[in-house]
Amino acid sequence: MKVAVLVKQTPQLSEVTMGGEGPKWPEGTDVVNPFDEYAVEEAIRIKENHGAGTIAITYGGTDAVSALRDVLALGIDEAVHIEADSYSATDPQNISRVLAACIKKLGDIDLVLTGKQACDDDSAMVAFAVAAHLDWPQIGFVKKFDKIEDSGISAWRTTDTGYDIVEVPLPAVCSVVKEINEPRLPSLKGKMKAKKAEIQKLSLADLGIEHDKTIEIMNIQSPPQRSQGEILEGEPDEVVGKLIGKLKADQLI
Repeated sequence: MKVAVLVKQTPQLSEVTMGGEGPKWPEGTDVVNPFDEYAVEEAIRIKENHGAGTIAITYGGTDAVSALRDVLALGIDEAVHIEADSYSATDPQNISRVLAACIKKLGDIDLVLTGKQACDDDSAMVAFAVAAHLDWPQIGFVKKFDKIEDSGISAWRTTDTGYDIVEVPLPAVCSVVKEINEPRLPSLKGKMKAKKAEIQKLSLADLGIEHDKTIEIMNIQSPPQRSQGEILEGEPDEVVGKLIGKLKADQLI
């Protein structure tokens, strides 16, 4: 079995600021998308418990290599960098098409793992779109794997009211939530090994794909500031009466 984990590089959100013209991204190296860290950890655990091979795939500019070296330091076996100067970090449809083409080219992938979403655009679309392009079954928002075998997997899929237990054959695509595990920290030995590791490079031409811009972001703004709430004072019965009166006035009841 071979497990591919899709990794995205995102800004350090604590350093992102908003101005009149939209977000101001921090300078310097970005970090591995925090939600993808759980997918990386789960891939490594499947490797340790089931003898699977692991490979990380990222799509982006030249600085995206640092994200791959970070996950190699944790214990991922191989890494592939799809290079693109015209990469758009907030175009999930185009990103998923490129990632699916890479998975097809590699050819020996049984299970694809991703984080539930990226923290920069929060679309939560890529895992499902990749599955659609591959025509593979998918399970979203996995909190636990019950069974992982060469023939198929069984997983707990998080829902608004609890969870579903879903079983699908392999190959398949799964996105995972942070409740699934606790990501490990890299060892010094792992960091040293990752620095020397060879990372496979692929271009869009290698994948037979031309960049096709599908989304244009017109503007990004902070949500409007909420007006200050009103505190009702008085005895409990009096406050309840005032509240009911206001709700009726606003036609809420």
